[in-house]
Amino acid sequence: ATAAVEVGALAPLVALLSHKSSTELQFEAAWALTNIASTDYTRQVVQAGAVPPLVELLSSASADVREQGAWCLGNIAGDCPELRNLVLDAKALDPILANIQQPASLSLLRNTVWTLSNLCRGKPPVHLEVAKKVVPLLASIVRQCSDEDTLIDACWAFSYITDGENERIDILLEHRDVIVGLVKHLGSRSATLVAPALRTLGNVVTGNDGQTQAVLDAGILPQLLTLLQHPKKSLRKETCWLISNIAAGDRKQISMLLAEPRLIPEVLQHLSWGQWEVREEAAWAISNLCMSKNHVQKVVEMGAIRPLCELLTASDPNLVIVVLNAIESILQVSEEQGLDYDERLEDADGLDKLEELQGHKNEEIYLKAVGILERYFPGEEDVGED
Repeated sequence: ATAAVEVGALAPLVALLSHKSSTELQFEAAWALTNIASTDYTRQVVQAGAVPPLVELLSSASADVREQGAWCLGNIAGDCPELRNLVLDAKALDPILANIQQPASLSLLRNTVWTLSNLCRGKPPVHLEVAKKVVPLLASIVRQCSDEDTLIDACWAFSYITDGENERIDILLEHRDVIVGLVKHLGSRSATLVAPALRTLGNVVTGNDGQTQAVLDAGILPQLLTLLQHPKKSLRKETCWLISNIAAGDRKQISMLLAEPRLIPEVLQHLSWGQWEVREEAAWAISNLCMSKNHVQKVVEMGAIRPLCELLTASDPNLVIVVLNAIESILQVSEEQGLDYDERLEDADGLDKLEELQGHKNEEIYLKAVGILERYFPGEEDVGED
């Protein structure tokens, strides 16, 4: 690619894209530009004026030329949001969608769906109008397509579209059966398909309670235990993240989580013994559950106190604050209902760790620890203080 750019090949290659008398020349020029656009020279390809003629190629009579044009545009759009918007502004979306609706070959379908996913990718996210145009077609792919590569890219496109405000999630929820399809894909043997399906569903449950309920109604909970035991760490982490967002839902949703056999005990296993990134997300999940006063007892009986106390020595102050809030909620319920959670906390070395936090450099942590000690362990505060 460096040699091609340095000898000034970009301008003649771009000129050949408009050589309508020879689809072979158009194809070879698009092929060369695709390779250059996949390197650090993407911007130079754009500056050479390649985007408008590449968009023209999407309507070529030759399927091979259309495919190569789409591939090159996908490389450009995938480089950064600025170039993604430039490709969209060049009116590439409609001809891409047309090629997906009537693909001349499986290869063309795969390439155009991959390009479409790149046209949805990046932040700031694409305009809502783009999302509204794209989702119905992606929905039909998830319903009807059996090709795994195409499904993977369609699911990644959904994950990019739903990563944002609730309005974006609603666009997907107009196609409820797609949520059921995504839940089904969580059971796939292919981790590369599970990942974008899980990310999309995780995005949906970051929304409001109604949006979260749509995912629960689609039957996601029985799939989650297997995912918590998945050999891939990234999938275990994302599953804990998804559970933590359901755990921040309404009372009925939390009850559903706790009623799912072996699910929360498995999250607690990750909280105790998991790799750090997974453990962190598990901490959010258990802490969110503990913020629901109606469910604290059940979570404590499952064994939440000791692993939460162990995280009081974590280096991430945000995580320590989350755990302190959970412990405060547990102790509040214990006091209100005359339970012995303060003693259990002391048995789990929680009291010692709380006392140590009085010397923490983070003021919020220090104040929160002091507040808990004064309220629930009077007379136990650090005697070394003036």
